[in-house]
Amino acid sequence: MRLVRRASFPYDITVRASLWTSVVVVAALFGWGAWQRRWIADDGLIVLRTVRNLLAGNGPVFNAGERVEANTSVVWTYLVYGVSALTRPLQLEYVALALALGLSLLGLAMLMLGTGRLFAPSLVGRRAIMLPAGALAYIAVPPARDFATSGLESGLVTAYLGLLWWMMVCWSQARRSGPPGRWFTGVLAFVAGCSVLVRPELALIGGGVLIMMLIAERTGRGRLEIVAAGGLLPVGYQIFRMGYYGLLFPGTALAKDAGGDKWSQGLVYLSNFNGPYAIWVPLLLLTGLGLVLWASARRRKEQKDPAATSFGGGPLNRTVQSPAAVVIFIVVSGLLQAVYWIRQGGDFMHGRVLLAPLLCLLAPVAVVPVVFPEGTRLTREAGYWLAGTVSALWMCVAGWALWAANSPGLGDDATRVTYTGIVDERRFYAQATGHAHPLTAADYLDYPRMRAVLVALNNTPEGALLLPSGNYDQWDLVPPIPPKDGIPPRNGPHTVFFTNLGMVGMNVALDVRVIDQIGLANPLAAHTARLQHGRIGHDKNLFPDWVIADGPWVKWYPGVPGYLDQKFVQQAEAALKCEGTQQVLNSVRAPMTFHRFFSNLLHSVQFTRYRIDRVPRYELIRCGLAIPETGAPEYTGLPATGP
Repeated sequence: MRLVRRASFPYDITVRASLWTSVVVVAALFGWGAWQRRWIADDGLIVLRTVRNLLAGNGPVFNAGERVEANTSVVWTYLVYGVSALTRPLQLEYVALALALGLSLLGLAMLMLGTGRLFAPSLVGRRAIMLPAGALAYIAVPPARDFATSGLESGLVTAYLGLLWWMMVCWSQARRSGPPGRWFTGVLAFVAGCSVLVRPELALIGGGVLIMMLIAERTGRGRLEIVAAGGLLPVGYQIFRMGYYGLLFPGTALAKDAGGDKWSQGLVYLSNFNGPYAIWVPLLLLTGLGLVLWASARRRKEQKDPAATSFGGGPLNRTVQSPAAVVIFIVVSGLLQAVYWIRQGGDFMHGRVLLAPLLCLLAPVAVVPVVFPEGTRLTREAGYWLAGTVSALWMCVAGWALWAANSPGLGDDATRVTYTGIVDERRFYAQATGHAHPLTAADYLDYPRMRAVLVALNNTPEGALLLPSGNYDQWDLVPPIPPKDGIPPRNGPHTVFFTNLGMVGMNVALDVRVIDQIGLANPLAAHTARLQHGRIGHDKNLFPDWVIADGPWVKWYPGVPGYLDQKFVQQAEAALKCEGTQQVLNSVRAPMTFHRFFSNLLHSVQFTRYRIDRVPRYELIRCGLAIPETGAPEYTGLPATGP
C-alpha cells in the first residue's frame, strides 16, 4: 500500500538546491550554537531519575514504592528509557544530550522542508531561490539554543512540531494528485493524537489537526479510522495514568496547578522574553513578508483561474484541506499556545515555554522564495518590485538575527532571582556549579549543599531525614524512631527534603527517598493549594513538619530541629489521619493490584481535586478532627514576641 501520492512540482533546480542549502546551513548554525551552550538542567535530571527507576524495574516512578508521575512529557521519558536500554552502559546524561540536540536539529529541518513544500506549487516553471527567514529568526533567540540541549523535552517538542507541520502541508496538497493514501492519513492521525503525550498543552494543536481531518474526510469509515488512529494510544495511556497514578493529568500539572491563572505574571514573563531581543521586530517583518508572498501568490492564481479563491473554493471539506487553512491553523495554534502560557503565568525559566508558540508562528515563513523577474515588461517590473520587497524584508530579518544572536540576554539579572522569579536557567547553574557546561549529575556536586548530602548519608547508616540548613555545607538531621530492641538498623531509611530534585536524585542511590516542598515528587505537597504570590513554578511550599510527621522520624525534641515546633509536628501527624488524605496517600503507596488500579481509576477525579491545608491546625479543622493537646506552646507561624 502506498503512503501518499507524491505531488510532482517541476520547479527550477535552483529552488531545490537553495532549499536544501538553507536547511543545511541553518541546522549547522543551530547545532554549533546549541553545542556552545550545552548543558543539562536540574529538571532534566528529574527525568533521568525516573529512567533509572524504569531500568531498575521499579516502574515509572521517582521514588520506589510511591507512584508519582514527576515528568510532564510521557514520550520523552520513554524515549530516553528506550534508547538508554539499547545503549547501556552509556551514561544517561549523554543519551539525553544526544537525543535532545538531534531532535532539535531534525525538527527545524522538517519545519523548513514543510514550508518549502508549501511554496512549491507557486514556483512551478519559475526561477527562484529559497532563503531561511523564520528559521533564522528562531535560532537567533538565545533561549532556543539553550533548551536544545537542556535534557528537557524541548528538543522533542521542536521535532514534533516540525514533523506535524510537514505532514499537514503534505496533507493539504494531497488533492492535487488525488486523495491521500489511507496509511498516510492514519499516520498523520496517530502523530496528531500523540500531541498530549509529548506535552499536555499540545493537545490544543493535535486535537485541532484531528478535527480538520474529520471535517475533510468524506466517508464514515474514514472518520472511524482517524478517531481510532488518533485516540488509541493517548486514551490507553490516560486509562493507565488514572489507574496507576490516580490522577487525570501528570503530577507536575497538579504541583503547578496548570488549570489556574496568573495573567499579570504571564504578562511579566512575556515582557521578560521579548525585552532583551525585541522579538516583536522579526514577527512584524515576517508578517509583512508573509502578506507580500500571499498577495503575490493569490494574484498569480487569479490570473490562471479567475474563479479561484484564497481557499481554493469548493465544499467545506476541500476548504479545510487546503494550504491556506493549514497556514491559518498553525498561526492560530501558536497564538493559543502563547495565550495559554500567559494565562498560566509563564515559567521560571527565561523564554522556555514561549519557544513552541514562537515556532508555530514562524512555521509558514520558515523559508521564503525570492522569485527572479521574467515574462513581459509589465510582469518583469512587478517581479522586480516583488523581489526587491522580499529581499529588503529578508535582509532586515537577517540583520535583526545577527544582533539578537549576540544579545547579552537578561544581563546582570540573568542569575538573580528577582521579584519576577525568572532567571536564565543555564547561566544560573553554570555560575552556581562553577562549570561552564554542567552536563552530568557529578557536575552538580559542586552546587551548594550537594557534596554535603553524600557526607550526611554516609555518616548515618541507621537512617535519617535530611533537611536543608542555613549553612550550605551541612544538613539538619532528624533520626528515625529507635527500634524497640534498641539496636539501630545497619541500613536504615533515608529521605532528602530539597527543592532541587534532579541533582539530588541522580547523585544518591534509588533506595534514598527524595522529595520536595513544591510537590513534583511529593504527593502531600502536590495536594496543597497554590500560593497566591509564590514564585512561578514554585507556587507550593510544604512545611518540613509534615515530612517529619509522615515518616518514621523522631517527632520530639531534641530529635526535631530547634527551629521547628514540636506541637506543629504533632498536629501534622494528627492531620494525616484525615480520611481523604489517607485515601490519596493509599492511591500512590498501597501495593498495585487489580483492585487498587480499578479503585484509582474510579476515584481519579476525586483525588485530582483533593486539597489539604498546609497549616496543620487548619487542616484538622477542615477535616473535623480533634486538635491534640500537648504541653508545648501553640505555634502560630509568627515570630515570637518578648515581654
